Amino acid sequence: MTIERLKAAHEAQPFRPFVIHLADGRAIVDLKRTDLPDHVCDLSAALDACEGMSVNIEIKNWPDDVDFDAGEAVAQYVVGEVDRRGSHGDVLVSCFHRPTIDCIHAEDPGIPTAFLHHVVSGTWEELAADVAAGGHAFLHPWDGIVDDRYMAAAQANGLEVNVWTVDDPTRMAGLIELGVHGLCTNVPDVARKVLDHH
Repeated sequence: MTIERLKAAHEAQPFRPFVIHLADGRAIVDLKRTDLPDHVCDLSAALDACEGMSVNIEIKNWPDDVDFDAGEAVAQYVVGEVDRRGSHGDVLVSCFHRPTIDCIHAEDPGIPTAFLHHVVSGTWEELAADVAAGGHAFLHPWDGIVDDRYMAAAQANGLEVNVWTVDDPTRMAGLIELGVHGLCTNVPDVARKVLDHH
C-alpha cells in the first residue's frame, strides 16, 4: 500500500490504517472511509479502546496482495503511533512478511516484534536462530506445526511462542504443556477455562 496509491484512492483524506479483516475479496486500499461499516475504526481509535491491555498489531502485508505495501508506509505509521503514545510495553507487532517486522525493528528496536508463519524452508533451529538474530522476540506459528522440537528451537534462541488459531480445548491443553506463551483463538472463554485448569 504505497503512499502514492493511498493518496490517489483517498484524495484529500489523511493516511490512516484501519482495523478490519475483509473476507469479501475487496482490498481496503481501494475503499473510502464511507464504504466501511461505522463500527470499523482506525488503528489510533482501536488502541484508545484497548488502553491498559496488551495488543498484538498484525500488519497485513504480502507481496502477492493487491495492496502490498512495498514502501512500508503502514509499518512507519505503526512506529510513529506507538512512539507518540509511549506504548512500547503494551504492544507487539507481527507480520507474515519478514521485511515488515525488520523495518519496525530497524526504526524502533524498543517495539517487540513477531514473525508470523506457516511452514518455512530449513529447520526450526535455523528459523529460530535467524529470527532471534534479526532482533525479534516472538514466533507466531500456525498451530499445525508446533511440537516439542519447535518449542525447543524457540526456547534455545530466547524466543516466546504465540500460536494461531487454536479453538480445540484438547489442543490448547497440549500446547500449554509444550510451554507456549500465548494462544490466538476464536473462543477466548474456552481458552480461559483450559488455562484455569493448568
